[in-house]
Amino acid sequence: MTAGAPAADLLARGELTVRGRIREASNAALYCTVTHEGRQAACVYKPVAGERPLWDFPDGTLAAREVAAYEVSEATGWGLVPPTVLREGPYGEGMCQLWIEAVPDAELLALVEGEEPGPGWKAIGFAEVGEGRTALLVHADDERLRRLAVLDAVINNADRKGGHLLPDAGGRLYGIDHGVTFHAENKLRTLLWGWAGEPLTDEAVAVLGALREALEDGGALADRLAGLITAAEIGATRARVEALLASGTHPEPGGEWPAIPWPPV
Repeated sequence: MTAGAPAADLLARGELTVRGRIREASNAALYCTVTHEGRQAACVYKPVAGERPLWDFPDGTLAAREVAAYEVSEATGWGLVPPTVLREGPYGEGMCQLWIEAVPDAELLALVEGEEPGPGWKAIGFAEVGEGRTALLVHADDERLRRLAVLDAVINNADRKGGHLLPDAGGRLYGIDHGVTFHAENKLRTLLWGWAGEPLTDEAVAVLGALREALEDGGALADRLAGLITAAEIGATRARVEALLASGTHPEPGGEWPAIPWPPV
């Protein structure tokens, strides 16, 4: 099953069968299969009933924000978030997302010696590696990651960790776990700071211009987000797009709080 509208339709209409629990998840996350009219796919189902309340994200649900992130991703045309829908399931309403089988040896992150990244890498910061030693944490200078960095800036992702990057065997890169996004206040925390302060690509500027139009009152994306996040959060998303276009650069850490999530991977 490939990503896109057919997969989203299957996720929305198919019969969910729970196969097991993903124990590494901080909230209830169930590994399932979804079946409809002879089609079947693996997926993740996160029921709202299994969410832990977050004091700093009091509005809405993690599940709805995950779906909102997918909607914005689709509006960019980059397809960086696996197909994701909000639907009823065995444990009530929740987020249902296509399962992505990640390639385990894809080189997107690394620890290197020295104070500068080598060719093809971007510096994130220094990390302790034991016995009083530090190493430079770097991420790949990869077009797919750069697009994801722009998406994260738009949706105000407060938790972009290395474990949320899923490259598949076909060469596509997906980002997952978008439950803490869209806050009206700036909460961007990410590993993808390698382009901070650098000019946005022409492609990114064009995509942001299209997002600005789609997020206007009555715009297609604004209408889709209206049932998922608050009006204030939609307005803040629109403002972040405007700010990116005005600066023409990737955002930089604000300095008010840790810019890198913990644990980073």
